Amino acid sequence: MRRRLAVPDALRRDLRRTLRVVFSRPSRLRRLIALGPRGWTATARYLGAVVPRAGRELALIRERAARIPDPLLREQALASIDGKAYHVQGGCILATFMRGEAARRYIAIVAAIETIYDYLDNLCDRLPGVTQQAFATLHAALIDALDDRRVPIDYYRDGPSGDDGGYLRSLVEAARDGLRVLPNYHAVRDNLVEVARFYADLQVLKHGPAGVRERACDAWYARNRERFPGLAWWEFAAACGSSLPVFALIELASRDRLDPAEIDATLTAYFPGVSAVHILLDYFIDQAEDREHGELNFVACYASSAEAVTGLRRLVTATLARVRLLAGAARHRFLVEAMCVFYLTHPKVFEQQLDRESAALLSALR
Repeated sequence: MRRRLAVPDALRRDLRRTLRVVFSRPSRLRRLIALGPRGWTATARYLGAVVPRAGRELALIRERAARIPDPLLREQALASIDGKAYHVQGGCILATFMRGEAARRYIAIVAAIETIYDYLDNLCDRLPGVTQQAFATLHAALIDALDDRRVPIDYYRDGPSGDDGGYLRSLVEAARDGLRVLPNYHAVRDNLVEVARFYADLQVLKHGPAGVRERACDAWYARNRERFPGLAWWEFAAACGSSLPVFALIELASRDRLDPAEIDATLTAYFPGVSAVHILLDYFIDQAEDREHGELNFVACYASSAEAVTGLRRLVTATLARVRLLAGAARHRFLVEAMCVFYLTHPKVFEQQLDRESAALLSALR
């Protein structure tokens, strides 16, 4: 039986912090109100039921992270939880439309998988001397988490050095254990692996030297252009950087009955559509920070700010059109709209004087 962690005060703080973020600006509140009664109900359930449950799962994971023997690995594991809790909360958004044990199980799986994403991201971005070969080996953990046919390896064999006390392996096993009991896991398993492989490939390519990384990503898209036409290379790369297609497929796997055609339709809507919008919006609000640190920013790859807005509006409009065709379209539209409102009313938007561009992008939601 899973041990229940008694952290009511921490959960209340987490919920209050989330509420402050969600309602941090009048413009965000107005946009949420504009979602209408159905959107208000979904927002209330998400904040009142999903966020606290995600907090409980993260508290359990954080206990394990705090026991990592190596101080550098422990620091990055804790930072990936404490600094990116909203990634898990956002990744669980489709649980808003699930009930009971199905919702609990889904949130537990998402929490484990998203923590793998975030922990690996910290290891690749924040620890010095981690090689591109190490990036590839580390990200085998993500593939293993989603594919119960694989035999797990030593994820640290190419670096970084240090003993994590079995932490990463425990996340992999938690994800696999959760996925195995889903009614339709095996129907989506190959799709999960394919999407995760795109993510892992991106992590290797985008961490190369400036100039080299851009050419590598361009060549990568050229090899995939026939399958995913009509994109710029950075739009394709952005799409590969999102965990949302994985979580949408897991939501399908949680259903008792699943039409195989729905798998293809969901994947088509989420990859590259929803996923490209997700990551480009993330880069949109991080432009100043990435310039300061010399990081590759996909929004900065557009020829101008005006072209960036045009490109993003095109993607948002096309994505919403595809989402409307899905069974249960309302839940997926809520995800896209809430995501756009969250990013485009973020304090970073106003700090960078991107108000006009943000308003233009939000108008695509009408």
